[in-house]
Amino acid sequence: MNTFTKLVTLLLLAVSTTCFANSQQGGQFETFKSWEVHYIAFPSTVLQPKIAQHYGLKRSSHSGVVNISILDKNSKKAQKVSISGIAKNLIGHKETLKFKEVVEGDAVYYIAPISYSNEEVYRFEISLKQNAIAETLKFQQKFYVD
Repeated sequence: MNTFTKLVTLLLLAVSTTCFANSQQGGQFETFKSWEVHYIAFPSTVLQPKIAQHYGLKRSSHSGVVNISILDKNSKKAQKVSISGIAKNLIGHKETLKFKEVVEGDAVYYIAPISYSNEEVYRFEISLKQNAIAETLKFQQKFYVD
């Protein structure tokens, strides 16, 4: 896949996931002291097969993707951070998220796969660190099987 095609595909992915996010929970970002943290968790089936394969993501009706991007609050420039996280469902099952850093031009984002059952609710707790800055992003997402 050439660079232009990849950028167009990522743009379309961003638009589609943003539309999905806005329909599900409104604009999904949280403002911290130094950062604006954008987040979304969505079914992997919204990804085109070649895109999922390129990023090593499994497309399945029981698999999702967590996508996190961190921007400097003032300059809006993408930030590289140390990231880790867990997801807990409502009965206490905990899943450790394994994030992969993706750098596309000036954009930096972090993706992690997650498995789920129909109508399963996960509470996410994501730790973000960069030098002396440390923040914790918390959000909740309900997943549906296609």
